Amino acid sequence: MNGLERSGAAQGVVKNNVRQSTQLTDYRGYVLSSRQKLSALLIGGVGLFLIGYIFFHSWLISLVPACGAAFAPKYWSGYLLRKRRETLGLHFKQALYSLSSSLAAGRSVENGFREAIEDLQLLYPGNSSDMIIELGIICTRLEYGQPIEEALLDFSERAGLEDISNFADVFTICKRSGGDLVEVIRRTSTIISEKLEISQEIGVMIAQKRFEAKAMSAAPIFFLVFMEFSSPDYMLPMHSGIGLVISFFALIVFALCFWLMLKIMDIRV
Repeated sequence: MNGLERSGAAQGVVKNNVRQSTQLTDYRGYVLSSRQKLSALLIGGVGLFLIGYIFFHSWLISLVPACGAAFAPKYWSGYLLRKRRETLGLHFKQALYSLSSSLAAGRSVENGFREAIEDLQLLYPGNSSDMIIELGIICTRLEYGQPIEEALLDFSERAGLEDISNFADVFTICKRSGGDLVEVIRRTSTIISEKLEISQEIGVMIAQKRFEAKAMSAAPIFFLVFMEFSSPDYMLPMHSGIGLVISFFALIVFALCFWLMLKIMDIRV
């Protein structure tokens, strides 16, 4: 199957989706499936239960921290959303490169978007990329007679990304006022590329610190496990009476430090 056939197949799938449902993907939120929610609850519950047992050595008391698994789906949803938006931004930059090349070669804007689908399909086979689907939706709307400016503005609103919103606004102004679209797209792709490069450089710089933060977070747990196996008699007073109270406050401090460490290392550009 050549690139044109793949593009036609992808747009055919998009057309069917548009006909069947008017609800398009909103990239400002991530809705977990039932399986993902169950997996997050199960993994979070087991993990927190084990941490509670390490601190208290009581099956019953360990159920209390295990209740914190109720927040696991929200955390997992936020993580998946962040990754999805990062991937969408990267694929958008690559789509702009393709669109810029097509316009520079003399193709129309509409054909440029179709060429971008083919180029992204070569990079990401399987039509699983959100950007490929969105480009297919834009092309499908063009076939239905909708102005390309409206399709782009709708996509930018659902994406909620600054780069896409700025591009859609500038594209709309140039399209209506007769500006140089080739130069606008070229400049936009260059700016987004530079921004992504800076983000990647910052990510490399703080990667070691993030690893150190994870190691520091895991160190107390491994230390307690080591003490339990090497000197169980020494740790015995911590499993009853006032020892349980001390373990409770120690667990609270550990949770607060872990949360604060995550906030400090959450650096975004």
